[in-house]
Amino acid sequence: MALDRYPGVDGPLFKRALLGSLSWLSANHEEVNRLNVFPVPDGDTGTNMLLTLQSAVEDIKESNAAEVSKIAKLASHGSLMGARGNSGVILSQIFRGFARAVEGKSSLTPAELATAFEEAANAAYRAVNKPTEGTILTVAREAGRAAAAAASSPDATVPRVIAAAASGARAAVLKTPSQLQILREAGVVDAGGFGLQIILEGMLKTVEESESLPSGLTAPRPAAPVASQVAVTLPEGGWGYCTEFLIEGSGLDLERIKNQIEALGNSVLVVGEPELVKVHVHTDDPTRVITLAGGYGKVLKLNVGDMSTQHKRILESEASRVPRPNGVGLVAVVAGSGLVEIFRGLGVDAIVEGGQTMNPSTQDMLTAIESVPYDEVILLPNNRNVILAAKQVRGLTKKNAHVLETHSVPQGVAAVVAFRGDRSGAENLEAMKSEAERIQTIEVTHAVRDTRSNGLKVKKGDVIGLINDKLEFAGSDYGEVVNKALSKLGPGSYELVTVYRGKDASDDELAKLEAEIRSTHPGLEVEVQQGGQQHYPFILSVE
Repeated sequence: MALDRYPGVDGPLFKRALLGSLSWLSANHEEVNRLNVFPVPDGDTGTNMLLTLQSAVEDIKESNAAEVSKIAKLASHGSLMGARGNSGVILSQIFRGFARAVEGKSSLTPAELATAFEEAANAAYRAVNKPTEGTILTVAREAGRAAAAAASSPDATVPRVIAAAASGARAAVLKTPSQLQILREAGVVDAGGFGLQIILEGMLKTVEESESLPSGLTAPRPAAPVASQVAVTLPEGGWGYCTEFLIEGSGLDLERIKNQIEALGNSVLVVGEPELVKVHVHTDDPTRVITLAGGYGKVLKLNVGDMSTQHKRILESEASRVPRPNGVGLVAVVAGSGLVEIFRGLGVDAIVEGGQTMNPSTQDMLTAIESVPYDEVILLPNNRNVILAAKQVRGLTKKNAHVLETHSVPQGVAAVVAFRGDRSGAENLEAMKSEAERIQTIEVTHAVRDTRSNGLKVKKGDVIGLINDKLEFAGSDYGEVVNKALSKLGPGSYELVTVYRGKDASDDELAKLEAEIRSTHPGLEVEVQQGGQQHYPFILSVE
C-alpha cells in the first residue's frame, strides 16, 4: 500500500491505533512481566501497563469523534483513572502529554505527530521527582527523538514517523542494561520500556495493516505461548465477585477458556501457558466460573472476594461508627484476608484490596476516598509500586487527601497505630510518618527464576529474603534466610518481631520459623499474626 494513504492522524485512525496497541500488548504482556528485576512472584509491569491501556480504550471505544484531540483526551482520562503501578502511572502521563500536545487539533501532520510523541515523553519526565535513565522514561524520550528526526524528512509520512518511534524505542530498550546496573546484573532489559516498545509496535501494525513488522522491529522474545486477548468490556451494574485462580493442566486452550469466561463476567484476564493459566474475572456467579475451570484441570490458589458485600460492609461500618472529632478518615491498600481484618480492627475506614500482583488503580483508590464520610483523608498505599498511582488521586478529589508513603504492610500497621482521633490531620501525618520510618520490613518468598541481583546469585525455587524491598539473602530454608536478615539488621537494636503468616504457609513451617527465631535471637519478642497474603509465606515487621 502507498505510505501516503494516511496524510494525517485523525480521531478514527488514532482510535484504531490504540486498539491495535491493546491487542499487541495483551498478546505479549507476560513477556514484559518476565523481565522483573527481582525474581519474586509479583513481576506485574506488563499486567499493570495492560490494564492501564485497557482503561484508556474503555473510554474511547464508544466515541465516534472525528477529531484526534477528543480521542486523545478521552484516552488520557481513561488511562489516568485506570493507572496501576509505577509503570501504569507513567504510561498515563505519556497519554496526558500527548493529549495536551494535540489539544484543539482535528488531525495531525507527521511533524505534529512527532511533536506529540516528544511532549508525551516530556510530560512523563515531569511526573517523576527523580527521573532515572535506563527506564521507560528514556525509551519514551528516544522514541520521540526518533520520530522527530523522521518527521524532518521531505518524504515524511505518518507510518514512517510511527515506525521511527518504534525503532527508536527498541534501540533504547536494548541499551537499558548499560544504563542501569541492576538490569545488567539480572540480565534483563527494562520492563516498562519494553512495554512501551510493544505499544508503539501495535500502533504501527494497525496503521500499516500488515501482518509483519518492518525489518528490525520484531521484539526479542522467545517462542513462548502468549497471553490471550483481554476482554475490554466494563462491568455493568452491581459489584459482583472478584474471582482469581490458576488452572493447572495440559494442552490448555487459552483462547477457548477466555471466550467461555467472558460469557460469565467482565474485566477478564486470561494469561499463561498450556500447562498453567491464570484467570481474573469479575462475575456475579463465581461458582459457574470455578466449575468451568475445573473442567480443564486442577484449580489452584482460588480467591473469591464479594465486592458487593465488601462495599456494603464499608458503608454499614461508616453508618454505625462514631464520627472522629478531628474529621480525618483513613484508607489503606491491603491484600490478604487476615491483613484486611487487622487494618479494619485498627480503625481504618475503607480498604482497597490490592497489593502484590494486582496493584489497585487510581480509580479504585479514588472511590475508596470518596466513600469515607470525612473531608480530610489519609491514604496508605503500603506498597512501593502503589505510591505513584495513589498520588494521582489528590488531583481528582475535592477532599483534602494526603498520601502517606508507606512502602510495606508493616509500615502501614505502625502508621495506623500512631493515628489519634483527637489530633489534626497534619499532626497525625507527622506522627504516623515517624512511626512508619522506624519499621524494618523483611519479606520472604521463593525465586521464580535464576538471576543475579545485588551481588547475590539466586536459583529458581530458592527461599529469598528482601529487607525493605532490597534482595539480600537466598537459601533453602525459611528460618535460615530470616535469621540472616535479622542478623543484618542488628537484633540488639530492636525489641519486637511480628510475623505475618501468608496464605500458603503451613502450621509446621510457621512453628519451625518461630522456634528458630526465638532460639537464634532470644532477646527478641516474637508475635504471630494471620496475614493471609499470597505469594509471600512470611512478612516480618521488626521494631
